[in-house]
Amino acid sequence: MAGRTHTVTNQAPPLTGYDVFTSDRALTEAVRRHLPADLREEALAELSGTGRAGGALQTQEWSRQAGANPPVLRTHDRFGHRVDEVDFHPAWHRLLGKGVSAGLTDAWSRPGGHVRRAAGFVVWTQVEAGTCGPLSTTHAAVPALRADPGPAAEWVPRLTSRVYDRELRPARLKAGVLFGTGLTERQGGSDLRATTTAARPLAEDGTYELTGHKWFCSAPMSDGFLVLARAPGGLTCFLVPRVLADGTRNVFLIQRLKDTLGDRSNACAEVEFAGTWARRVGEEGRGPAVITGTLAAARFDRVLGSAGLMRQAVAQAVHHCGYREVSGGMLVDRPLMRNVLADLAVESEAATTLGLRLAAAHDAAEGGDEREAALLRLAVPAAKYWVTKRCAPVVLEAAECLGGDGYVEESGMPRLVRESPLHSIGEGAANVQALEVLRTLGREPEVLDAYLTEVGRARGADHRLDAAIRELLTELADLAAAEGRARLLAERLALVLQGALLVRYAPPEVADAFCASRLGGDGGTAFGTLPPSLDLASVVRRARPEV
Repeated sequence: MAGRTHTVTNQAPPLTGYDVFTSDRALTEAVRRHLPADLREEALAELSGTGRAGGALQTQEWSRQAGANPPVLRTHDRFGHRVDEVDFHPAWHRLLGKGVSAGLTDAWSRPGGHVRRAAGFVVWTQVEAGTCGPLSTTHAAVPALRADPGPAAEWVPRLTSRVYDRELRPARLKAGVLFGTGLTERQGGSDLRATTTAARPLAEDGTYELTGHKWFCSAPMSDGFLVLARAPGGLTCFLVPRVLADGTRNVFLIQRLKDTLGDRSNACAEVEFAGTWARRVGEEGRGPAVITGTLAAARFDRVLGSAGLMRQAVAQAVHHCGYREVSGGMLVDRPLMRNVLADLAVESEAATTLGLRLAAAHDAAEGGDEREAALLRLAVPAAKYWVTKRCAPVVLEAAECLGGDGYVEESGMPRLVRESPLHSIGEGAANVQALEVLRTLGREPEVLDAYLTEVGRARGADHRLDAAIRELLTELADLAAAEGRARLLAERLALVLQGALLVRYAPPEVADAFCASRLGGDGGTAFGTLPPSLDLASVVRRARPEV
């Protein structure tokens, strides 16, 4: 063949045509562990279907297309009428539709729903993280809407539906809807008390007219939005529909789409309200309390999203090294590369194990378990702080395992790298989470009891874990003037909880590697510095996806 200069050899085949769910042993074991027997097989079958769809070549091509064709803002139609619509590539709609049909907007309406949805969310993040944004905000809107029976009755059944309807029309005419959020303003950032958007009461009870802006509005193509604004009675939560009951468009002025660091398929916008119709959710002045559950759900999804990104990065790295030959042997078998891969795999499994344990706590809390609810109030911000912080370095190191190929867009690794910092920033950045940990410990003594009960179940199983628990108790004994060490405290709370869960549930080689390096100080600060005496080959084999 003209121009042929060489034969391509020693290349890893694409990681495709596999089940993203069942090839993740840590995830499948967690689902089996946390679901009751009567739900287990149905859930595993459903998640395997999602996993097979996610690993299919066609789905991966849709993901590539969605990333290569970013959304476009269309402010006016051909006649000059204001429409404020965001146009997405058809691949985006196919992927988002599959996410909705997989139940990723609903953990609220079925037994074991949080565990089942959490596992599906970890899977789908690996497929196309951008679509997980609207899936998350839609799911997280439910707790806020439950604060008001009227909006809840109208919207929650549609939010939790498995029908994806992309058309903008009144909610009463749709079988399924999506929700976004508009909380952040340019002058306030995470400080919601700085909100200046004003809400003026209208004649109909519970309805208002909004005037103001939102600096970050997620999922701007959605059917409705949760918005904070200042009513006469104080900061209040509102529901802003895109289309009013009579079919006319609400005033929702999209000023521009943000040009963000992360995935290129999703959209985030700056919006203006100028006489925008809204319905109050909850009482006036109770806005922060109303959205507490929504923020907690969204923050938990940041943990799951980070776990998903880490898992996909590690799967790609182990897959590549399992096929790449160097110096007469496979790269995966070289002692130093094996050390790197094992270290990454341990971090990934720790994130997944913690995420699914917290999902189980959500299910228990929904059933009225106060101890599990207390555990969540401390563990979610600690996990949000630590797991999301670990995401970027894991993904970067995994990309490096592919060498130059990991720097090329076609590998998919740059997309994971771009997305990896997002979850630490979204829904309150690291300092916000660390301070939330500190505030929760100070005002709710029961959360520490719940946490210590959980980690105490693993006491006596590993001396390094036992020592870490003792050191943590010393740290917790003096919380006066602790703000300057709030990050360290959040980190230790997360690490001890991860260690306790791995000691109880993971294979001995995984728990041993975690406790030695994360709790026992036996290793360096970079990945690939695990003690060589550990059974690293078994850790890597466990992390390798089966194709």
